[in-house]
Amino acid sequence: MRALPIITDPVFAKPVQYTRYERFWLKYINDERDLPFIHMLTGIHLLVIPIAVILLTSLLSGGAWWLLYIPYFYISQLYYKGRFGLMLHCISHRKLFKKSYTWLYNYVIWVVCPFFGHTPETYFVHHMGMHHVENNHDEDASSTMRYQRDSLLGFLKYVGRFVTFGLVDTFSYFFARKRKKFYMRLTFGEVSYYLACIGLWFVNWQATLLIFLLPLFFARIVMMIGNWSQHAFIDPNNPDENTINCINTKYNHTCWNDGYHEVHHHRPALHYTEIPNEFMKHTNRYAEEKILVFDGIHYLHIFLWLMGKRYDKLADHLVNINGMYPSKEAAIELLKSRTQRFTN
Repeated sequence: MRALPIITDPVFAKPVQYTRYERFWLKYINDERDLPFIHMLTGIHLLVIPIAVILLTSLLSGGAWWLLYIPYFYISQLYYKGRFGLMLHCISHRKLFKKSYTWLYNYVIWVVCPFFGHTPETYFVHHMGMHHVENNHDEDASSTMRYQRDSLLGFLKYVGRFVTFGLVDTFSYFFARKRKKFYMRLTFGEVSYYLACIGLWFVNWQATLLIFLLPLFFARIVMMIGNWSQHAFIDPNNPDENTINCINTKYNHTCWNDGYHEVHHHRPALHYTEIPNEFMKHTNRYAEEKILVFDGIHYLHIFLWLMGKRYDKLADHLVNINGMYPSKEAAIELLKSRTQRFTN
């Protein structure tokens, strides 16, 4: 276990001077702290979308096509995918563009998202309309409560359920509550995506499969791993406390402080650059309520160590705030108690 360290995760530092390019975009966005999103989207428009268009055409074939696709896959699905997905998370909670430029947001959702495996509207509808409302309880289509969360079999059941019924569960949730705006956005986004893929299949089936359909599957698996790890540890005495914080990890620098998931659920509209300071304000509460804080690791570490039942490694990275764990053994017992499945 570890003592509470100095926080090194990113906060906002106003530059001495903005570039001309940045000043141009400041006229369109709500918050100067979101300029990193603009820089990332610029890179995507220079490196991802043009190459994808080339791959979809008949300009290349055979080995030349694969020579371009391999670096494309790395850039789009390994370098940018996590960054983009968590930017999507941020701009779902806080509007990136000013009201008069909402069309730019719609452009990101309908044009850019599909290159990273996100069907238009689906993420916003599920995350904002359901996940934060239900807070990982049973009505949430992505709830982890009914699964044994240190079990590979449990995770496979979770994946199987979400892949086969996740869309139906989400639609049914909004339909039963007469939230027409949400279930219509969900339906329109999903159907439009698949219709576009069918059309593109006749243009270039190989490119459609590898640029749109494979990333769709990849994105949903990655999001399920992330959600599983974020909500793997549920207090059996207070199921509302069901998430964690991961501090001082490189992941927070590339994915907008996404490791602070408990802080995010506590204050979902907080800008990502404010989260580390918000975390420090509540350390006494974390100790009192035994909210888990991990130092130096991120969700993939947690997922892999849970699957291997390496509670010793997890305990080694726990932050022992105010002596909340009397011993490593006590910490391990607490961790084990919070991965047990909930039964009706």
